[in-house]
Amino acid sequence: MELKKSLTPTLLWGLGVGYVISGMYFGWNLGLQEGGTLGMAVATGLVIAMYLGFTLSYAELACAIPKAGGAFDYASRAIGERGGFLAGMAQNIEFLFAPPAIAAGIGAYVALFVPSVPPLAIAVGVYILFTVLNILGTNIAATFELLVTVVAVVGLVLFASITLPNFSRKAFTANALPNGWGGVFAAIPFAIWFFLGIEGLANVAEESLNPQRDLTRGFLLAMATLVVLCAFTFVSAVGVSGWEGVVFDESGLASDSPLPLALQQVGTEKHPLYNVIIGFGIFGLVASFHGLLLAAGRSTYEFCRLGNGPALLGKIHAKYRTPANALLLNMGIGLVALLTQSTAEIIILSAFGALTMYSFSLVSFIILRRKEPGLERPFRTPGYPLVPWVTLVIAVVSLIALTIYNPVSALLFVGVMGGSYVLKKLLGA
Repeated sequence: MELKKSLTPTLLWGLGVGYVISGMYFGWNLGLQEGGTLGMAVATGLVIAMYLGFTLSYAELACAIPKAGGAFDYASRAIGERGGFLAGMAQNIEFLFAPPAIAAGIGAYVALFVPSVPPLAIAVGVYILFTVLNILGTNIAATFELLVTVVAVVGLVLFASITLPNFSRKAFTANALPNGWGGVFAAIPFAIWFFLGIEGLANVAEESLNPQRDLTRGFLLAMATLVVLCAFTFVSAVGVSGWEGVVFDESGLASDSPLPLALQQVGTEKHPLYNVIIGFGIFGLVASFHGLLLAAGRSTYEFCRLGNGPALLGKIHAKYRTPANALLLNMGIGLVALLTQSTAEIIILSAFGALTMYSFSLVSFIILRRKEPGLERPFRTPGYPLVPWVTLVIAVVSLIALTIYNPVSALLFVGVMGGSYVLKKLLGA
């Protein structure tokens, strides 16, 4: 039984932007306390360069090898079984740990409306609800994703239109590099959060009506949209009262709701659209949460379908033709991570998975260009070989910096990767 083909170019754009757009509403602001305005800006510039190069390279791979496993399938073909397993496991870690971080953000935003309900309870409820929605069908899930993504984009445009007239150059440049240039590297995982998940489009390749044509359009249009939104959100939010104003709440703790914090600094009274922006923020968070659940389910399904995990997780639901078992397992792992209530640490762990997966994918791209020159490539990356090589260097340097500034998370990530490989070998024996 195969996955159902139902995704159009418009739905793919909605998925691509939707996977990522929560990063505009929360998470990125935590990088400001590491790098300040300047450090975070430089980190974001490097990350944008990496994602532009990666998107161009990954689009070629996705069109040439339209499989639900994404990086797992590419690395298996280029490097072999071991490389495929490590790339696939890194991808699984990225997609498994991004949703609980976003669920925490949803809880924080909704709690601004209903402070009597614990944010954790809201996050758990959202996890269960959207896992069920993803099980019911890809077309239903993708259509919903498009709707909430459009609303979330409108919310960011509205936020920028309110805050940009109040932009202060003095506030924007104040204490711009609080931890020196080292803060640039410490801010990298939070700059990655602006765009983390765009590669999830490759994981729905088998469900695209015309993957060779539509995936390219989806990747490039989604990335262009996200770069513009990132620039406007960063400048307009920080420019109101400085970076501290979108990091720390009234109690002095790091906040998961930076845009409402920025709005509180506009004027002397509560802005009349304050609650409206919070509502839009919830849509943005839901868009990414829901989209990444969809991508994670496909990643786990393909990974296990080809013998890298329990066979039960590699099966399709007979009625809905979705990877229901994989989605349910992912939900269980995500709920456990959510209970740690450490958004920053979850983001960092997800970034480790992302950077490792990007590196494997770029190496696979370079190898396949040499190993299989005759492979049909409906889309060919411009600027080859410079684009993938420069992107690979940025990804590896970012991974090294992430390791230096987060040694405990690095050990945890390596432990999960190594332990899963050993377990696979033991089960295989």
